[in-house]
Amino acid sequence: MNKRLGKGLDALIPSLNINDDDKVVEIPLKQLRVNPYQPRKSFNEETIRELASSIKEHGVIQPIIVRSVLRGYEIIAGERRYRASVLAGLETIPSVVKSFSDRQVMEIALIENIQREDLNAIELALAYQSLADEFQLTQEELSLKVGKSRSHVANFLRLLQLPEEIKQNVSRGTLTMGHARAIAGVKNDKLKKQLAETTVREQWSVRDLEEAIKKMEERPEKESAKKKATVSRNPFINEAEVNLRNQFQTTVKIKHHNHKGKIEIAYYSDDDLQRLLDLLNRE
Repeated sequence: MNKRLGKGLDALIPSLNINDDDKVVEIPLKQLRVNPYQPRKSFNEETIRELASSIKEHGVIQPIIVRSVLRGYEIIAGERRYRASVLAGLETIPSVVKSFSDRQVMEIALIENIQREDLNAIELALAYQSLADEFQLTQEELSLKVGKSRSHVANFLRLLQLPEEIKQNVSRGTLTMGHARAIAGVKNDKLKKQLAETTVREQWSVRDLEEAIKKMEERPEKESAKKKATVSRNPFINEAEVNLRNQFQTTVKIKHHNHKGKIEIAYYSDDDLQRLLDLLNRE
């Protein structure tokens, strides 16, 4: 027997392998406690129930791995099987007792979850950050450790810079990873919160959100261009435009380019038109 607990984990820590030489013992569930380094804060109840049903029928096929601690045992790998066994009403669970340092326990917990079971985006980001901090890894080293691209790791770590209420929305699933990535690219925290609130309220898709951000970013550019164009106009034209507005008491625009152009005088009723014609004829 050579049962492996996750792709990459056996290469990371060979003692995670369960071999024929390992002794499998039945440990009372009451003597077990979960891994304190476990990054997952919630488990999918439906999958736990399904596993519990399977355990009732077939038993626990693969032993969990534990280490001996004060007053019992600590689960190193197999917390889902442990939870399902409790739900199934078992009193003991097949286990293999091995020796691990705190460093190894933390690394196993983080990488096993990252590689084997879907964390929500914030839990995964926290797992990556914990792994990087604990073992002083660069993003490049971290990406190699977890078998993901550097950009993938960087995108998740960026989520941790989001305001807390947005991270809670991602954890609850009211905002997706795609939504969070789009919002993370916005510099202003107040705008981030507004975009997140609107996305949840209006049930925007990621594309809807990206379009809103694009329009929001284009608006200052257009306003800046308009302001620049106004500032760069011939001061004589600006003055003439103001004088004509005062003279005719209406909106007047002078469009001037390369020593030619046109004058637009606005009117808002037939009477207003007649008033302007009288003024022009008088002039």
